[in-house]
Amino acid sequence: MKKEHSPDSGHSFEDYFKRAISPMLVLHLLSQQPMYVYQMQQELSRRSQGRYTLSLLYPVLYRLVKLGYVKEDGKQISPDNRVRQYYAITPTGTDYLADLRGEYQELQLAVQQIVEGEKST
Repeated sequence: MKKEHSPDSGHSFEDYFKRAISPMLVLHLLSQQPMYVYQMQQELSRRSQGRYTLSLLYPVLYRLVKLGYVKEDGKQISPDNRVRQYYAITPTGTDYLADLRGEYQELQLAVQQIVEGEKST
């Protein structure tokens, strides 16, 4: 199936959708354990069977840090001598994640009802 792109941006619906839910997915991963960026990228790809790859994770992460939803959680040296900066969710981030999940579920249900032609009760 051919993906349609927005005439003014060149981005597909899938691109916009992924970008919109990226903060929720990053916060979800960090709610399970502190992670470094490459680990988050690999986990997103693994859990989505390769469908969700977020090569531009740094801007999302830096914005979440700036807003206080995520914090730096220490550095470790990898076996190949690379510095890994770990990130962890904050209590404020946990609350924000709960809000995002609720909004996502409500929107998902509304879209499903529209697409399936059901009326809300």
